[in-house]
Amino acid sequence: MHSATPLSWRVFHASPRVQWLRRTRAYAALIGTLAQLALLVPTGALAQNDPAASFSRDIRPILQRSCQGCHQPASKMSGLDLTTYAGLMAGGAKGPAVVAGDPASSLVIAYVAGERQPRMPMGQEPLPSDQIVRLREWVAAGAIDDTPEEAGRTTSLKEPPVYTLPPVINAIAYSPDGRLLAVAGYREVLLHDAGGGGLLGRLVGESERIQSLEFSSDGKTLLAGGGSPARFGQVQLWDVSSRELARSVNACEDTIFGASFSPDGSRIAFGCPDQTVRIHDASTGEELQKASYHENWVLDTVFSVDGKRVVSVGRDSAARVADVESGSFLETVNRLRGELAVIARHPTRDAVLIGGLDRTPYYYRMERARKMAIADDSTLIRELEMQQGEIFALAFHPDGHSAIVAGAGPEAPLYDLETGERLATLKGHETAIYAAAFQPDGQAVATAGFDGVVRIYDTSSGQLLTEFVPVPVAADQGEAAAHEE
Repeated sequence: MHSATPLSWRVFHASPRVQWLRRTRAYAALIGTLAQLALLVPTGALAQNDPAASFSRDIRPILQRSCQGCHQPASKMSGLDLTTYAGLMAGGAKGPAVVAGDPASSLVIAYVAGERQPRMPMGQEPLPSDQIVRLREWVAAGAIDDTPEEAGRTTSLKEPPVYTLPPVINAIAYSPDGRLLAVAGYREVLLHDAGGGGLLGRLVGESERIQSLEFSSDGKTLLAGGGSPARFGQVQLWDVSSRELARSVNACEDTIFGASFSPDGSRIAFGCPDQTVRIHDASTGEELQKASYHENWVLDTVFSVDGKRVVSVGRDSAARVADVESGSFLETVNRLRGELAVIARHPTRDAVLIGGLDRTPYYYRMERARKMAIADDSTLIRELEMQQGEIFALAFHPDGHSAIVAGAGPEAPLYDLETGERLATLKGHETAIYAAAFQPDGQAVATAGFDGVVRIYDTSSGQLLTEFVPVPVAADQGEAAAHEE
């Protein structure tokens, strides 16, 4: 999808049904999942008469889900890189990870089986016994690499992704000093001059999709949440000054959503498709809480002003508040109306904007004055006008008096939160908008989405200031060859 485009993909993109689907956020997830299903069969779905364990089918997915968060080129814990077959066989500082034909001498088996400590994967649940058995079988059979050429390709800072089309942009974020604009790409985060002055850095990682971006309050760390569909979820913590990955943590067996920093930068929260909200220590990556008070996918999170509570939203239509220290559920903020995709918190007080499938933004207080009753909406501050489509992005102006709303429609309105009045309408997109962020001084606001173009507007007038494609785009190899002929 991000290299030469096969004819089959072009035909798929051209169908009327897909042209409609391209306007929805589900499109990117569908494409990523289809691409992976062409290469991989999930662990545990093996036929009972399968004659031998396969690295490509069985072992590589295990490493991606459970090991690559700490053992990858950008964060090579114990000198071990588990993103490739060659890295696995090379081993690390403690010795050979795999000795072909000899499971007893293979350190990777000893650590995941708990025969050596600390048991791996670090800070996560132990691997299921059937996965460990499969790993032993593969090593005993000679540890053969049967990876298809396409599946074996990796990216790195030396070989970043090659684009033939602008990628779908699911997240953008301004640095606190207003100098940088971070943009989500394919397997990478792109750092741009905040005024649209050019590409300054490429942070290339293992996650195919970056769903959320946020700078720490001191601007030293960039949090990126995402993963690879149907394989693993991952949070990455990048050192902004050095452009190096400080830490990454794999969690869930699918892409994670809505990663956010606590106000003091000590903790991160994110949502998972397994209906959990997770809180990790930002400095160590250790999982502090794993809470299951939602009833469907969790798609976004924010912390309270003091960092003691976290609010999360998802497909169960609820904005739920939980205690950060204990992970215990406290209350539901909103009246349930429809699936929620996004939440944003007021800059200085515990009030949140939420939005999703029913196309209407709701502005709520986080605390209830009385015990919740059925269909209670006592915490509602204001209901804004219905949008053109599902809501995917919300952001408060730094002064807290106004906010931007964006989604499946091509326009992004700005609203006065005291009156509900529409202040301006940002135009220029032709398809869905998935991300929006204000510059820290509030003078400009950036939007991006399905068409892969970042647009920056004047906040007071709504006028378009500049627009740019955030990635270098190369000619499609097939089209280039045809042109040469």
